[in-house]
Amino acid sequence: MFKDRKDAGKKLAQALMKYRDEKPIVLAIPRGGTEVGFEIAKALDADFSLIICRKLPFPYNPESGFGAVVEDGTVFINRAAAAGLDDEEINRIIEKQFQETKRRIEILRKGKPLPPLENRTVILVDDGIAMGSTMTAAVEMCKKRGARKIVVAVPVAGKRAIEFFRHFADEIIVLESPADFHAVAQVYLNWYDVSDKEVLEIMKKWEEYKIKREKEN
Repeated sequence: MFKDRKDAGKKLAQALMKYRDEKPIVLAIPRGGTEVGFEIAKALDADFSLIICRKLPFPYNPESGFGAVVEDGTVFINRAAAAGLDDEEINRIIEKQFQETKRRIEILRKGKPLPPLENRTVILVDDGIAMGSTMTAAVEMCKKRGARKIVVAVPVAGKRAIEFFRHFADEIIVLESPADFHAVAQVYLNWYDVSDKEVLEIMKKWEEYKIKREKEN
């Protein structure tokens, strides 16, 4: 169990220390991955930013999804899950969620572009992987951007997701994989939905940390 996302981030950072000398960039999937990524970026003395992804929700069950779209328009669709939807419905949902990624870029990243990823080690972070759709879309985008190495790092994931990302990314680092895994929340003592406000507070702390780090160097 993790006390909270901060605790999970600190523990995950220890498992990622081997990448410190590669000067990686940590990309967190908000909202839940932000604090986890913040702790990792500090520990690894890495660059840090947010990669904006959105789940493609079923119209009749928004908590569940059939894929994801990432900020550059890259789309991942689980065709088996989407079997009951026609193309028109799928395209409508993709467009709606793509527009939401644009809104989140303006709010959470203040409209700034994602830093260059070419020839870099990219560590993709979330607070856990359930279905894996958003992480799959994020990995695909990083491949398109020419990342040299893509590491998926999460506190918890199911065994099926671990096996998938072992082949789809260069490496996957997971701290917990419960036998009865059914939701990311089950490994956190303090679990709640993260707000935009909290994400902005964490990113403000990151900017302050960067200034302090630069002065010390």
